[in-house]
Amino acid sequence: MRRIGIWIALGGLLMSAAACGGGSGGGGGAAKGGSLTVGFVAEPANLDFTSTEGAAIPQALLVNVYEGLVKLGQDGTIQPLLAEKWEVSPDRRTYTFTLRPNVTFTSGAPFTADDVVFSLDRVRTDWKLKIKSKLDVIDKVEKKDDTTAVVTLKRPSNDFLYALATRLGAMFSRTGVADLANKPVGTGPYQLAAWKRGDSIRLDANPKYWGARPALPAVTLKYFKDATAMNNALLTGGIDVISAVQAPESLQQFADPARFQTVEGTTNGEVVLSMNNGRPPFDDKKVRQAVRHAIDHKALLDTAWAGRGRPIGSMVPPTDPWYEDRTGDYPYDVAKAKELLGGRTYTVKMRIPNLPYAVASAQVVKSQLAQVGITADIEPLEFPARWLDVVFKQADYDLSIINHVEPHDMGIFADKSYYFRYDNPEFGKLLASADEGTEQQQTEDLKKAAKLLSDDAAADWLFLFPNLIVAEKGVTGLPKNAISESFDFTGLAKQ
Repeated sequence: MRRIGIWIALGGLLMSAAACGGGSGGGGGAAKGGSLTVGFVAEPANLDFTSTEGAAIPQALLVNVYEGLVKLGQDGTIQPLLAEKWEVSPDRRTYTFTLRPNVTFTSGAPFTADDVVFSLDRVRTDWKLKIKSKLDVIDKVEKKDDTTAVVTLKRPSNDFLYALATRLGAMFSRTGVADLANKPVGTGPYQLAAWKRGDSIRLDANPKYWGARPALPAVTLKYFKDATAMNNALLTGGIDVISAVQAPESLQQFADPARFQTVEGTTNGEVVLSMNNGRPPFDDKKVRQAVRHAIDHKALLDTAWAGRGRPIGSMVPPTDPWYEDRTGDYPYDVAKAKELLGGRTYTVKMRIPNLPYAVASAQVVKSQLAQVGITADIEPLEFPARWLDVVFKQADYDLSIINHVEPHDMGIFADKSYYFRYDNPEFGKLLASADEGTEQQQTEDLKKAAKLLSDDAAADWLFLFPNLIVAEKGVTGLPKNAISESFDFTGLAKQ
C-alpha cells in the first residue's frame, strides 16, 4: 500500500433540526461517569455531509457514527475498517474488498456488499458537494457476494483509497438515507442520542457495534461562538476538552499542570487568503502577486495567532511527500508590491467568516495591504450559512480568509467554477498525471503543480493551522496531530 499524506486538519471550513433520537439534551456541564464534554466552534447546519459543504459535520460524525471501508492510521497509511482486506489487480484498476461479517447499522439492518454498491454509486448520483469528483475515477461497483465488493476504476488512481478514507467513503444503509440531515444511520461505535440546536450534540455508545466498545459511554459536543466563553467553560468545569484553541494567547490560563494539559501538534489546514481570480482587480496576475509581496507572514502569524502554526507558502502541508517550502517565492517586499501595482490603488471587499482566526488575520492583512495602496473593507459573515452562500457558492467577494482542511485539497484549484475562479489548464493536466502515474511521478507532478499555483499567485497561504488542544488532566488519548476530518472519540478516555 502506498504511503499518503498524513495529517488532515480540524476546524476549517466548519459547518439542525429539532432534537433527534432518544435521550435528553446534551448540554449543561461536563458529563459525568466517564463521559466527556468537548468544546467546538461552528455547529453543523444539519447532519448531512453529502449535501452540505464544510468540515463540521464529518468532524462530529465520521468514524464516530459513519465508517468507511478503510481509514487513516496514525502513521498515515490506509488501514482496514469495514473491509478486512483488499486486493489490487496488476493494472491497478480493480479493487476487491473483503468485508467484515456480522456488521449491522444502528437501525439493525445488516451491512453487506449491497450497501457498498449503494453508497459509492450514490456519491455520483446524489451527493451535492464538489469534492465528489474525487470518485469520478470509479467505472463501476459490483457485488460478488454479501461479503465481497469489487470496484473497477476507469484508470489507475493514486488517490482512490485515500478518498475512501474521507467522508466520500462513508457507508450508508440502503434504508437509512431518508432523513440524513436529522437522523444519521451508520455502523460506527457511536450513535446520535440528542441534538439541542444551538447548543450541543450528544453521541451515545452503539450497543450493536461490531468492534471493541469505546471507553466513553457518551460524548457531548458543546458548541461555542465565543472563544472566551469556551475557555471559561473549561476553567469552571463546564467542559472537559477544548478541541481547537480559538485564542492561542489565552493558553497561559491553563498553565496549571495539576489541572490541565495542553497538546500541541500540526494539521494540514491551510489558512488561505483567497483572491477572486475571476473579477477585477484580482483577475490581474500582477495585482495578485502584489498582494503576496505585501503580506509579512511572520508578523501576521505572531500578531493574529500568537506565533502558533507555521508559514508554508503553498497549498501543500509539510507532512505530504510532495511538500516544498515555497515561503520564499514572494518575500515580504512593499516596494516590489507597489511596483507591480504601477501606482494604481484599489478598494476591495474582504468577506470573511466570523471565526476567530479569520477575524484576527483579516485585521493584519488589511493593515499590510493599506501600505501598498489596497484598501480592504472587512465584512464578517455569519458562518457557516452566510459565508457559504455569499463567498463559497456565489463567489461574490474580492478577498476572503478560510482554513481549508480537506485532505489532499490542492485539486480544488483545478475546478474553475470553485470560488477561487482560478483557471489554468496546465494545472489540471499536472494533477491528472500525478494521480495516474507512479509514486515518484506523483510526487514530481504535484511539486510542479504547487509551484505553478504559487507562480500564478492563485491565492496567498497565510499559515498552517496548528493543532492546539487543552483538556482536564484526567483525559487520555488526545491526538497530538489532527489526522482526519473527524474528531475521533474512540480512543479517548477519562480517568
